[in-house]
Amino acid sequence: MSVKAFKLVSAVEREMLMGDKNYINIECIECCGKNLYIGTNDCFIYHFLLDEKISMAGKITFAATKQLHKYLGLKKPVSELKAASALTRLLVLCDNTITLVNMINLEPVPTGARIKGAVTFTLNENPVSGDPFCVEVCIISVKRRTIQMFMVFEDRVQIVKEVFTPEQPCAVAVDGYYLCLALTTQYIILNYNTGVSQDLFPYCSDEKRPIVKRIGRQEFLLAGPGGLGMFATVDGISQRAPVHWSENVIGAALCFPYVVALDDEFITVHSMLDQQQKQTLPFKEGHILQDFEGKVIVATNKGVYILVPLPLEKQIQDLLASHRVEEALVLAKGARRNIPKEKFQVMYKRILQQAGFIQFAQLQFLEAKELFR
Repeated sequence: MSVKAFKLVSAVEREMLMGDKNYINIECIECCGKNLYIGTNDCFIYHFLLDEKISMAGKITFAATKQLHKYLGLKKPVSELKAASALTRLLVLCDNTITLVNMINLEPVPTGARIKGAVTFTLNENPVSGDPFCVEVCIISVKRRTIQMFMVFEDRVQIVKEVFTPEQPCAVAVDGYYLCLALTTQYIILNYNTGVSQDLFPYCSDEKRPIVKRIGRQEFLLAGPGGLGMFATVDGISQRAPVHWSENVIGAALCFPYVVALDDEFITVHSMLDQQQKQTLPFKEGHILQDFEGKVIVATNKGVYILVPLPLEKQIQDLLASHRVEEALVLAKGARRNIPKEKFQVMYKRILQQAGFIQFAQLQFLEAKELFR
């Protein structure tokens, strides 16, 4: 049964990005605060400022203002963008090279610091160095079966470690010293400091795109066999039941308490609390789904959209209104980590009371008595 958990709101219309140039496609996006960066197939980076507006009726819209765009000088697509806001740097992957550019003017750093030979890369959101003026970058190298760790400073890069993998890696996420890797035939956890690795489960990367996503401290979300979204800790165990995706998921994102997934026709929303599918939004030609500091962004080749979460209290009230008491209580308990303690206690008491009256009206007196108590 459905819950209205998110609304899909347009952020960047195609005309703002490409005008009448139909050949331009969006390859990658990055969002940092109000800054939205878009990399395209014709080697440009676009910088927009996103302004969130709320109408008197509570309707949310986004106004994107173009700041500037920059041509990188190659005939290759910009394949990945990652912001390092502490350094005011944007890391740009194009033609197997990661270049550092200034987040404001998009100019390359004067020293020309870059990382060569990268197929793909990710940042360590739980860094081990303790240096606030450095980001830790993990790349899948063009060298066969090789992962490299770098420290990236404002104007220089330094290799820290090179790790060899049992098979060719095709996707990676990092947490501290732990790498969660999609290899050719399986997922593994690898501690790059000790070299100890642990097999998770088999997966065939030739048949579909692997998904490896860090969702919290020492925990990852993976696209498993049989269309399952599987959770795994760095110890190689799962502390949550899997969610049932479609077989051809392209991307996944987390917006607690929901896991959002994208396939070629839909955006689906599953609850991490009871693993049930809560919402389905039709969305054709989507190829990017990512979350940035709690903001979930989805993109086609031509436009960028934001999935705006409805307030949890509103979702709970909607569930109670349709007499789905169990689901409402599960969501209310899960909301505890998102709401200040005093406010949560007042809200939770009120919800228990409402739920009690609903059970009472349905002649479920024992259940009602427990809720009133």
